[in-house]
Amino acid sequence: MTEARPLYTPEERRRRDQTPWTTVQGILAPLQFLVFFISTILVIRFLWTGQGEWAATVSIVFKTFLLYTIMVTGCIWEKVVFGKYLFAPAFFWEDVFSMLVLALHTAYLLALIGGLLHVHGLMLLALAAYLAYVINATQFLLKLRAARLQQSREALPGGLAA
Repeated sequence: MTEARPLYTPEERRRRDQTPWTTVQGILAPLQFLVFFISTILVIRFLWTGQGEWAATVSIVFKTFLLYTIMVTGCIWEKVVFGKYLFAPAFFWEDVFSMLVLALHTAYLLALIGGLLHVHGLMLLALAAYLAYVINATQFLLKLRAARLQQSREALPGGLAA
């Protein structure tokens, strides 16, 4: 049985720990989640009561631009750490799913600007984008957990799990 490639080589971990883009991602990720949470409440409130369309719409647009920001800075981070802007082996499937998340958020903006959907359709599209975002965020959280576990195992005497 072959061992899986570690998430980070020692050199990649060094680059990860030294780049300011790690801090940027560490700030943007929880901020984006907070905006997502608030926006989700506003969207559901609108769908449930018919009130707060403007607040829900503004929150979705803000969440989308925050997503674009985290994606661009994440690509820079990935380039610094892994030498590729996207689809580095360590984050390949997370990046693939991120493309779906981006596509759904962008579809929302295009439908909003182009008047292609009624407001309820827009809100449902936003919720679909948010569901994809939750799945993608979970992928990244699991990957971060794996990285921490890997680092813990390597810190054991001999660098191996007991």
